Amino acid sequence: MLKSEAQARFNLQGVIGSSPAMRRLFVLLDKVMDTTTSVLIQGETGTGKELIAKVIHYTGPLKDKPFVVENCAALSENLLESELFGHVRGAFTGAIADKKGLFELADGGTVFLDEIGEMSPAMQVKLLRVLQDGQLRPVGSSHHLKINVRLISSTNRNLEEEVRKQNFREDLFYRINVFPVTLPPLRERREDIPILAAHFLRKFAKKLKRSAPRLTPQALDLLSRYDWPGNVRELENEIERAMTLAGRKGEISEEYLSAKISALSEESLLIEEPEMSLKRRTERIEQRIVFETLQKTHGNRSEAARLLGLTRQGLLNKIARYDIKL
Repeated sequence: MLKSEAQARFNLQGVIGSSPAMRRLFVLLDKVMDTTTSVLIQGETGTGKELIAKVIHYTGPLKDKPFVVENCAALSENLLESELFGHVRGAFTGAIADKKGLFELADGGTVFLDEIGEMSPAMQVKLLRVLQDGQLRPVGSSHHLKINVRLISSTNRNLEEEVRKQNFREDLFYRINVFPVTLPPLRERREDIPILAAHFLRKFAKKLKRSAPRLTPQALDLLSRYDWPGNVRELENEIERAMTLAGRKGEISEEYLSAKISALSEESLLIEEPEMSLKRRTERIEQRIVFETLQKTHGNRSEAARLLGLTRQGLLNKIARYDIKL
């Protein structure tokens, strides 16, 4: 009953899943959402870390308080300090007026620091001081401000490994890692792909003001077999692209899926499409081999070309020919 109630509640917030991995996540979130405990959300890119942070905030005791977000990888060290802690007029060139930082704006609520593993060592020290003392000093100011915020952090890095490499402060790690939550990648919850795909079909049908199409069994099978290195975000983009290509057709077949997905259908091509010419079959197999090699080299085209025995330009020509995207 707890799992059912938790899943229903989180689904209302847009977190969709019924796989064992997601049910375990729902139960874990149920433990922390009624608290103000600091949370560290870990997971690969595209798994929905910010969405989970919003669920924790808006279903908890601080739901009527501010929720502010900052991506630590998007700003330089100086700009990040100003964004988080604010500055006073004249603190630096361009500071023409006092500015409140996000911690001050979120006082009583939640600050969500996305990609905290990208924060510079100097900023880690400043953040640690704020978390320890419960007060901050805006850039250029001689006065301290008391603040009371809940911190939710996220990272796609292994912070324990970063601590061992001395890239991340151990004391800050223990300060933010009070309640760790790890989001499963989509390849570990393949059971959720059909319901996620159906959700995105409805979402984009509403956006495009048309009836929601259906996926053919073959297309759904290919989507379920793909590993999704970009996770849910990549699946969402794939569905939007397929719907755009299919136009107002009532169903989406595998021909509307991108090359990286359709390349998985080599076996079915040989069995289900015996009328296909040898040239076309060979092209599809070549397409799959090129794509898998690029995946293996994490998109490094020079290394992929070396492994395939091609020149770099020759590989680029094949990528363009088959419309291969990673």
